Amino acid sequence: MPEPERLSGDRPESLADLLGGRRGAVDATVPPVAFAIGWLAAGLWGGVVAAVLAGTAVAGWRWRRGDRPRSVLVGLLAVCVAALIALRTGRATDFFLVQLVSNAASGLAWMVSIAVRWPLLGVLVGAVLGQRSRWRRDPALLRAYGRGSWVWVATYLLRLAVFVPLWLGGQVVALVVARVALTWPLVAAALAVSWLVIRRSLPAGHPGLRHPVVLSDPDDVPAR
Repeated sequence: MPEPERLSGDRPESLADLLGGRRGAVDATVPPVAFAIGWLAAGLWGGVVAAVLAGTAVAGWRWRRGDRPRSVLVGLLAVCVAALIALRTGRATDFFLVQLVSNAASGLAWMVSIAVRWPLLGVLVGAVLGQRSRWRRDPALLRAYGRGSWVWVATYLLRLAVFVPLWLGGQVVALVVARVALTWPLVAAALAVSWLVIRRSLPAGHPGLRHPVVLSDPDDVPAR
């Protein structure tokens, strides 16, 4: 994301990591690709076995790289749950049902966060910068983060608009292709666009994300 201010500093996680960066993209793409290959070669059981093996390999790789155990286990658990759902229903496309539900829930969560004036983009950036909730006391930053958060809502809605018809149509291979295309490339685009939205939303002379201008309680400032 092109930006004059570094969001991550020396912290172990960057904004891209928190919003689904390259490592998250590996979790999201390698097991589904393995599932499709296994499914084409040996049917549903072949796909499930291939996906679980791939998920285990990815988890082991991330563990050796020093990723947080919780994130490693969550990634592997998601693959196992997806595999169990597909076996339970007997439909290969249901391997992607967890992804559909996850995107719907995430989109809803981001919209609710904007509505209650705790936009998740601000929460995540504030965590990266170590600001906690100080950014909320800056009306300009609060408004900018709210607008930037709509970019992320759009990413979830876009995925659903693509995934749901393919899921309903039983298009396993197309779902894999869509999932790969709409993971890290889409996150990278959303990072760039949301940063541009934030920059253009801040008034001239504002010191930037690292320096909230605390004027008053944000709940007393009318939303725009």
